[in-house]
Amino acid sequence: MMDKILFLPILMPLVLAAAIFVIPEKLRRAKEAMAVFAALMNLAVAIVLFKGNIILSLPWLGKGLEFSLRLYNFSSFIIAATAGFGFLITLYSIMFMRGKEYARQFYAYLLISISLVNGAVLADNLLAMLFFWEGLLLTVFAMIAIGGQFAFKAATKALIIVGITDLCMMAGIALTGHLAHTLTISKISLPLDALGSVAFVLLIIGAISKAGSMPFHSWIPDASTEAPLPFMAFLPAALEKLLGIYLLARICLDMFKLAPDSGMSIMLMVIGVVTILLAVMMALIQKDYKRLLSYHAISQVGYMILGIGTAVPAGIAGGLFHMINHAIYKSGLFLTAGAVEKQAGSTDLNKLGGLGRKMPVTFICFIICAASISGVPPFNGFFSKELVYDGALERGNLFYILAVLGSFFTAASFLKLGHAAFLGKSSRENEKVKEAPLPMLLPMVVIASVCILFGVYNALPLNGLIQPIIGTIRLNGHNFAGFPPNTMLVIITLVVLAAALLNHLFGAKAGGSGIKAADHIYHAPVLSTIYEKAEKRIFDPYNIGLKVVGIFSKIAWRLDRGVDWLYDTAAPKLAGISSRAILKLHSGSYSKYLVWSLLGMLIVIIFLTHSV
Repeated sequence: MMDKILFLPILMPLVLAAAIFVIPEKLRRAKEAMAVFAALMNLAVAIVLFKGNIILSLPWLGKGLEFSLRLYNFSSFIIAATAGFGFLITLYSIMFMRGKEYARQFYAYLLISISLVNGAVLADNLLAMLFFWEGLLLTVFAMIAIGGQFAFKAATKALIIVGITDLCMMAGIALTGHLAHTLTISKISLPLDALGSVAFVLLIIGAISKAGSMPFHSWIPDASTEAPLPFMAFLPAALEKLLGIYLLARICLDMFKLAPDSGMSIMLMVIGVVTILLAVMMALIQKDYKRLLSYHAISQVGYMILGIGTAVPAGIAGGLFHMINHAIYKSGLFLTAGAVEKQAGSTDLNKLGGLGRKMPVTFICFIICAASISGVPPFNGFFSKELVYDGALERGNLFYILAVLGSFFTAASFLKLGHAAFLGKSSRENEKVKEAPLPMLLPMVVIASVCILFGVYNALPLNGLIQPIIGTIRLNGHNFAGFPPNTMLVIITLVVLAAALLNHLFGAKAGGSGIKAADHIYHAPVLSTIYEKAEKRIFDPYNIGLKVVGIFSKIAWRLDRGVDWLYDTAAPKLAGISSRAILKLHSGSYSKYLVWSLLGMLIVIIFLTHSV
């Protein structure tokens, strides 16, 4: 019966979510208490299951298919991280969502999302995983749709983009099952031959789309301004990154034999560096706190894909380490944005300033999380990025250079954000702003503390979580805990960070304020034109797709009208003309009929003679 415990992290949040829907609307405190209790119980279950090794297999759908769940070091790690973030975000949401008319729906959707993520991570059957994976798409839609004025439009965009990529993943699952003769994930080990590569690419599309990689990213910035802010801290910033990169790692490390210098490895590395640079360049010019963070949520995925795509031990370890680090500091950054929005009433950087003195705890948490994402030592992001750099350099100088360039723009954009929101002069609207309440501060402080802990004592996550996932055979004797072994790369990183600081000081002085610190980059030759088009969403794959669909629809409409004209107008007219012509030929003269008959016989005889 021990294996049945694997149903608990799936069913318990689901049942308690249903209970929240049943609680009357007027019992606000009861809903909040139920949400916190559910998140706490899920965390307790995750702690009990942590590092367990359990397999559950039940007959399912016939024809040899089984409903399989598997708990092992990787899945238990993701479930524990999900539970931790879920509890902190729920605690934070008690104050943030207070007074919101859709609070009940938010708490219920949050718990359902936790249930679905737990199911997708535990699933050891591709069809079972797909069931939970697709369910999460619906909760993403629902949690965005209950947001701001244009929330439904943003939710629809997310549904379409992720839905299309999920169709690709479905095709990949079908092809993988055909090639492997099984849908049990732990039993699949395929070579990257012609058909194997097709299946690999189709599955990768689903994984990196869930993680928020380019070109499947454009719904995230829209959701950041419309959805409830705890949603951004929980799903796009944390859960979907964990789930998407978890599947990416399973595909590359277990299901297929990804080798360095292979075409698929290079493809992943290219996707990684393109995502890093294009997204961070867009983050650099944003004037809204949440929108800037949303582009960084996209950019940082690039480091994870790049690291895993290198297929070398340092890169893989760095990619997986960066997965958990990103979920930590990006959730913390979104929580600081929520505190600013709650207390100052806006996340528009033009309306902020001087909040560091009024919200000191929020400011300190921001500094720690921003330093972590920028790769400043000794915080956690520094160590995971250094491992990714090491793996990228092993595969080629160009990938390393582009990854480091991404770090320059990351640091530059967070210097701009921190300067604009927390430093400088306070606006009149912010004169009475106070520090956020304790239930909002506590999750931020915990997350900021973990950023320090996982940096100063990185052996804890690396030796205890990351390296056991990779396995001793693939690690080949490497131990990446402690200070990075390549001192030269560390020196280059410090130089790049110093250059970002000098760039900010120059830009802030030239522009006269922190928010204009990146204007000299925005108005640079060539870049200004590209930025203008990007801001008009000319490069947005979703908008391009809408235009293509619009053109196709117009062509189809014209073809439809053409067919209608052919049958409804042209054919009757042609029949009328033919009838009148034939009618004139039938004059009633027998001599004319005889001539026509003889002429016809003559033509037939000539034709037959010629044929013979």
